[in-house]
Amino acid sequence: MNARTLPYLLILPVTLFLCVFFIYPFVLVAQLAFTQGDGFTLANFREVVGYWKFPISLKNTLLLAAIVVPIQLALSLAMATMVSKMEKGRDLVLYVWTIPLGISDLAAGIIWLAIFEQSGFLNSMMSGMGLIDKPISLLTYEHPWVIFIAIALAEIWRATAIMLVILVAGMGLIPKEYYEAAEVFGASPWKRFLKITLPMLRPSLQTALVLRVILAFEVFAVVIALGGSLFPVLMAETYAYQFDLLNSGAAAAIALIILAISIGFTLIILRLLRVPKGATI
Repeated sequence: MNARTLPYLLILPVTLFLCVFFIYPFVLVAQLAFTQGDGFTLANFREVVGYWKFPISLKNTLLLAAIVVPIQLALSLAMATMVSKMEKGRDLVLYVWTIPLGISDLAAGIIWLAIFEQSGFLNSMMSGMGLIDKPISLLTYEHPWVIFIAIALAEIWRATAIMLVILVAGMGLIPKEYYEAAEVFGASPWKRFLKITLPMLRPSLQTALVLRVILAFEVFAVVIALGGSLFPVLMAETYAYQFDLLNSGAAAAIALIILAISIGFTLIILRLLRVPKGATI
């Protein structure tokens, strides 16, 4: 086997997988979005953008991502730092913190529904503390901020572990000699974190943020479980167009809009956290 052809043979399975399960479906979706009848058209995009729910869905999706992702980043950094400094019980703590990774989006939504619903834990606790006389219906149109908080908490609980695993792996690659040298020169723990951990962790931060932001724009099952139609998001509108309205063209159009937003934010993250040439961590 020729040494020049070996790399191409090794990446051939991955290339075929991408072509069959990504490129081909993407072409079909683009065809649905940009055609109507027999010709090219932007009517599907005009229909989607002109619908009264689109601005609300876009605002809710962006607002949820803007609140959830920074909180998850701060939590995952703190948790990863704690885990990396532990000498005993590290694996057990990491395992417990990553349990939500094994729970589906819908299951996570149902778990938090059991907390916030009228007969749920939160009402029982407030009633036991004497704060309320009777159970309150929290997840209704009268309390939109409660619905938002419930969805945000469910997303933070469910998906912070994704970033945590990536950051723990990145911190494990930082040479300990850097911290030892900084400690010798009198650098405080906070300064070591700012001057060593964050710069050396940039590639892992880049990966974690890109992955989490993309998933944040695709939030669906948690929203449906906790808010239903009271908290419209872009993915829920995609589902409604495809399965309720049976409008595949409009569903494909809004799917491409979500993809464009994800690509835009990905490029911003890659630009802000650009990894210097020669970096290996």
